[in-house]
Amino acid sequence: MMLAVKVHKRDAERTRRMLMELGALARGYAVKREGAFVFFPVMRPVEGFELIEASFERLERRPHSYREVVEVPDEVRPLLPSSFDIVGDIAIIELPEELMPYGRAIGEAILKAHRHIKAVFAKGSAVSGEYRVRELIHLAGERRTETTHRENGIKLRLDVARVYFSPRLATERMRVFRMAREGEVVFDMFAGVGPYSILLAKKAGTVFACDINPWAVRYLEENRKLNRVSNVIPILGDVRGIAGQLKADRVVMNLPKFAREFLREAITSTKKGGVVHYYGFSHEEYLFGEHERIILETAEELGRGVKILGRRKVRPYAPRQFNIAIDFMVL
Repeated sequence: MMLAVKVHKRDAERTRRMLMELGALARGYAVKREGAFVFFPVMRPVEGFELIEASFERLERRPHSYREVVEVPDEVRPLLPSSFDIVGDIAIIELPEELMPYGRAIGEAILKAHRHIKAVFAKGSAVSGEYRVRELIHLAGERRTETTHRENGIKLRLDVARVYFSPRLATERMRVFRMAREGEVVFDMFAGVGPYSILLAKKAGTVFACDINPWAVRYLEENRKLNRVSNVIPILGDVRGIAGQLKADRVVMNLPKFAREFLREAITSTKKGGVVHYYGFSHEEYLFGEHERIILETAEELGRGVKILGRRKVRPYAPRQFNIAIDFMVL
């Protein structure tokens, strides 16, 4: 018998990700299902969950990491990344220049260690350009970039070579969803393929989802149908041309590199008492101060007040650099 977390099947995927992030999920065992409930084996008690004892079937031993089976020279082995992004059944890994000659071996090792992954790509460039996309270099597996990603109970169809998408923000997207209220009007200013919009549509009255990338809006349209949400309104275009024409209860600004340049548009599109979720990049020595100063100054210029509701580090994105979130109310 083992210690296990018991959850309803509708919360299974979110719980699995959370247990993995906490390092509590016991590896090497098959997840157990009984009726409407799913049981995850855990290595220790996890606060906030119903805990029981249950028996689990052992899985065939597979490598815990691709690094266990990859064949590269010893001198470059310390450079092997410890993690990579998984979008649907596609893995995207960032390799230093010294490892690129061994890209195929690395890709094949990832396929061997992760049965559900069907294609492996290396990041060929940083995210750049108006559409926030990057060059991808095929390493192993299928030569396709379109996939279906599942998170937070929704499905997202996308092409990783044509649109921006980060699977690392799934927990943050759920946090915003939990803050949302039933029947709200939401303005997703940089919607992409809809990871915030489609999720928030489960609570919102209407979600206005804007993006300048026509491929993103095409997939947003597809994802609206895929998830059977009719209250998402896709808008193709520059958000500057839309802002102020609608008034939202909740505004999402998921464009951390440039969000500060769109604060006027966000504030003028927010109802009195509405909430803005602002994202930015910061050095660890001054995480929030500069962003909050710009928020306050922009609001004052517009004759509006703001109240900071919360601030948090979302994730690291470079040495001593963090993706941060600031939630504020417009008064």
